[in-house]
Amino acid sequence: MKKTGILLFSALLMLSNCAQPKEEQTMQNYVEEPHSYAEPNKAVITHLDLDINVNFDSKIISGTATYDITNRGASEIVLDSKYLDIKSVEADGKTTSFELGAMDAMLGQPLKINIDKDTKKIVVTYNTTDKTEALQWLNAQQTADKNHPFLFTQGQAILTRTWIPIQDSPQIRITYDATVKVPSELMAVMSAENPKVKTTDGVYHFKMKQPISPYLIALAVGDIEYRSISDRTGVYAEKSMIDKVHNEFSDMEKMVAAAENLYGDYDWDQFDVIVLPPSFPFGGMENPRLTFATPTVIAGDKSLTSLVAHELAHSWSGNLVTNATWNDFWLNEGFTVYFEMRIMEALYGKERANMLALIGRQDLDEELESLKDTPNDTKLKLNLKGRNPDDGMNSIAYDKGYLFLRTLEETVGREKMDAFLKSYFKKNAFSTTNTEDFVSYLNKNLLEKNNVSFNTDEWIYQPGVPDNQAIIKSDAFSTVEETLKTFMDTNAIDVASITDWTPQEWVHFVRNIPEDITIEQMQTLDDIFKFTNTTNSYIAMVWFEKAINHNYHGNNVDSKIEEFLTTVGRRWYVETLFKAYKKSNRVDEALVIYKKARPNYHSVTASTIDDLLGYKE
Repeated sequence: MKKTGILLFSALLMLSNCAQPKEEQTMQNYVEEPHSYAEPNKAVITHLDLDINVNFDSKIISGTATYDITNRGASEIVLDSKYLDIKSVEADGKTTSFELGAMDAMLGQPLKINIDKDTKKIVVTYNTTDKTEALQWLNAQQTADKNHPFLFTQGQAILTRTWIPIQDSPQIRITYDATVKVPSELMAVMSAENPKVKTTDGVYHFKMKQPISPYLIALAVGDIEYRSISDRTGVYAEKSMIDKVHNEFSDMEKMVAAAENLYGDYDWDQFDVIVLPPSFPFGGMENPRLTFATPTVIAGDKSLTSLVAHELAHSWSGNLVTNATWNDFWLNEGFTVYFEMRIMEALYGKERANMLALIGRQDLDEELESLKDTPNDTKLKLNLKGRNPDDGMNSIAYDKGYLFLRTLEETVGREKMDAFLKSYFKKNAFSTTNTEDFVSYLNKNLLEKNNVSFNTDEWIYQPGVPDNQAIIKSDAFSTVEETLKTFMDTNAIDVASITDWTPQEWVHFVRNIPEDITIEQMQTLDDIFKFTNTTNSYIAMVWFEKAINHNYHGNNVDSKIEEFLTTVGRRWYVETLFKAYKKSNRVDEALVIYKKARPNYHSVTASTIDDLLGYKE
């Protein structure tokens, strides 16, 4: 997820394919970016061979990271490392000296390794520690089946360095192999070619032949099973979840086919999804070949599977063509939201896609309001020097980025827009790019080519949303708003007329409950529609937010909110509710819940809520 600087080369010079020799892949100039200590213009890694042991008793990963490197005559190579115990380093088979620089709370330490000008390979022997931020070790009670422990990693944006010493910049793409040893009753899977059944000895071998950015290296270990959907799609989950997950994601092959029909071949061979325990901090993470997903999307009716479409779209925007630094994060996410909506429209119709887009538009309005005192943060192109890349992972990148592309589509026409995007993905495949290179490509291959004038610079480099923004409409949402208004005016609601509402319509209904609603009206809605006890996590989240903001305590909602916050670790949901507590001057109440919930949260979620509530251990 994000950051700084202007690439000194054209992304077009970086055209590559997986079979291209490593020397050719890396003959490029890299920018200095503030979120990595690496100096890739001097010496850069090109391939990782990881050999590690996963120890659930000590909660430590130990082993070796062996790198092929391209050395431009440098006497040292610099890797990123944070909270790692570096045991020894070799260069071309001989022990060499190394130095860990000063610790920075955000960036960690530079690992400076002495090499010769013709060094081709380095080997780092290391252990993770109890401070490693990318890893979440779960005991059996924190899983669905409650029989065995679980481990998963989360590397985006700059956390891969906390479990592998690496040049942790998105502009540095590498291939990798891995040998992973785990307890024999568990299975290991990675963002690579994966097993479909458990081995007898707990040893797993992986290969990622396409070059990827380090934040996309991912590992999960647990008592999981695989169930195929098609020859190239399938799901992993714990035994008690596998049937539900398989049913929920049964349209995955249709999604891949729809995506290919829009923007070209799927270049990663396999598209699988693993549903992790509920502490996973995101809705999904687009790790190549194996998307990591939260169980909160398992609603039983496929109503929240736009998340799968989103992560699939990342196989083109993000994984295939990657933001070179985190300042250009919108290139990953704005494009992906646009692509996601096109997939959803192709499969489920324009009305559903527009409902999803309108919810995103409302999210954008809320984000713009929250950032009104820091307007520079509402630009698509950011300057995050000295800041955590996570600061740019918000609705601006996702929903303003989407709105820019949708407005562009409505200006030039869908046919021309699709041809442009298809060529953009093809020409920049397996490379990284930045905003300036994209704008240049846009001008040459779409706007000037079709004699179209468009306020690109205003959209990208100025705060807020330009006046020429596309207007998204939904007839279904108009009906929802009329129904809500009638209820507010009369305290009556025609239940029979809304029995076929989709979850998106219910979310829109709840989110638009006005500030002047009474406690009695909240109680009436809850009694009729059972919002407090809904099994749809998205509806639950927006209802709980309203309950906190309006001091509604009916139907045991407070205990339900606490249960939600202590079992769900998805950062968006958790942060929304704790923000509501803070807004309602109920921080003391929130802290009581948070102290119970925090041990279940990944560090990504915990660090966000620590800052929000001013919590210190």
